[in-house]
Amino acid sequence: MQNYLKLLRFLKPHLWLFAIAFVATSIAAVLNGVTLLSILPLVDIAFTHQKIVIPTTLPPFVNALVDKLNNIDPTVLFNIMVISVVPFFVLKGVFFWLQGYLMNSLSYRAVRGVRRKLFEKLQELSLDFYSQRRTGELMSRITNDVGCINNAISFAFRDLIHESLRLIIYLVFAFTIGGKVALVTVIFLPLIVFPISRIGKKLKKISTQTQEKMADITSLLSETISGVRIVKAFSMENYEMNRFRVQDERYFRYLMKATKRMLMSSPISELAGAIATTLIMVIWGKELIEGNISFGGFGVVMASLMSLMQPLKKLTEVHFITQQGLAANKRIYEILDAEVSVKDFPGAPNLGLLTKGIVFENIWFRYEESSDYVLKGLELEVKKGELIAIVGPSGAGKTTLANLIPRFYDPSKGKIIFDGRDVKEFNLKSLRSLIGMVTQEMILFNDTIKANIAYGNQDTSQEEIQDAARKASAHDFIMNLPQKYETVIGDRGFRLSGGEKQRVAIARAILKDAPILILDEATSNLDSASEQLVKEALYVLMQGKTSFVIAHRLSTVQKADRIIVLDKGNIVGMGTHSSLIETNPLYKNLYDLQFNA
Repeated sequence: MQNYLKLLRFLKPHLWLFAIAFVATSIAAVLNGVTLLSILPLVDIAFTHQKIVIPTTLPPFVNALVDKLNNIDPTVLFNIMVISVVPFFVLKGVFFWLQGYLMNSLSYRAVRGVRRKLFEKLQELSLDFYSQRRTGELMSRITNDVGCINNAISFAFRDLIHESLRLIIYLVFAFTIGGKVALVTVIFLPLIVFPISRIGKKLKKISTQTQEKMADITSLLSETISGVRIVKAFSMENYEMNRFRVQDERYFRYLMKATKRMLMSSPISELAGAIATTLIMVIWGKELIEGNISFGGFGVVMASLMSLMQPLKKLTEVHFITQQGLAANKRIYEILDAEVSVKDFPGAPNLGLLTKGIVFENIWFRYEESSDYVLKGLELEVKKGELIAIVGPSGAGKTTLANLIPRFYDPSKGKIIFDGRDVKEFNLKSLRSLIGMVTQEMILFNDTIKANIAYGNQDTSQEEIQDAARKASAHDFIMNLPQKYETVIGDRGFRLSGGEKQRVAIARAILKDAPILILDEATSNLDSASEQLVKEALYVLMQGKTSFVIAHRLSTVQKADRIIVLDKGNIVGMGTHSSLIETNPLYKNLYDLQFNA
């Protein structure tokens, strides 16, 4: 029930639209009932020229209406009904269209809100959340799961109201005209509802598994498409095809399980309906033969009871679609309810420009509670304007240390202090506005070169963008592209070489001109000529700035004020290049491996 209420929560901003849609749906359902009820005077008075006979005690206003109909001339009544047919069906069609349009509008608005909330939440969540989730899985939540929510609202919710109202109207007609005999239908309703309920519970579980399998497929697609170069380089097309077939086959099997159970509802409903109809015909046949009910009354009762089958079948479909929606809703709320681990304190002030320096105080860090520490009691003080190089073997914790500065993660223990205050006390956005980054993984977007360089600086002029590109040695190759700075570079910069992507990323950092720089292997994919040009540009850029340079290639860090040597999460050396060559065995070994190989 709680999960269902959470699903309805998405409708809250659109209650006004729901109210209008509910009125239109109610009128459409009533008009359906009027169509059925018109059988009574048409058959008894207009066609057979008999009085309406109903064997039950009716409310006074109904008796008065029946008496009035019985006293109308059959020809007059027939003419009135003939004249009313076209306007009535036009009115019925208008309200039927209106309820469908409004309910779909309601669902689309709700789903639009869900999709936006999901995307906004994904923007808020910290990097530790993403380290525990696959990209394809998250994509599936926004596409496949949101689609299930759409079905649950647009089809299931619409039919829940419309078919429930129709069911009530038909039952009212059956009991009003048929009296105690109509109880036969009520007796058989549990025979329909109970198995459908059991099937629905099973279907909800299968729906969750089906959606998880779709997430697996989406994840595999994301990995394979983004890594297509590696797939082709290693001739692994057949291997990936086989992986996809396996995942697709599992998804197919769960779909068939769900389909089998959904299709069981129709024969169960029809069987119960057939039994009820047979008994009703036996009972009412006698009443009709004895003249206790007119043929029109018999027709309305039979039509009402037979018409119950359609809303009942629809409501079983509603039940199944709702179960799928609830399964998707649970998965969606796993994201919406996820805790943001790195967040601002309420009313956190903006961080001003760095005036003294940054202190890493007893920093311990691990990615998960069950994992080992990546950084272990790290102590480091960096003065404003200092150029710090961080070196060490793979897995030493270099990138992890850099990721703590803009608070992509918070330390498990210890503090990072800016100008004497814990960085957690400041507004996150103001902190990150002071930091420029070029990461080891070059993240570019499927947009123009211009937009990628100006990312985060949309108000920048064309001249400033080109100046940043020149400093990053990117201007010349950009001018050789078909649309120059307006060239769309494809997903993750697919149309550019590794070195070209690196230079665009460097131009982006240069343009931001932040007082704190983090360069994580910033020149790793450049050829020798470009590397030299970019290094000189970076050295100019870093003048007067507090810079952290992470590098495996030690030729890029020799001008650093201090070099920090990391190994297994500990600082095992600190000093200039010349002093470390003499005093630090690990640094010397790294240097010798590169230059004496």
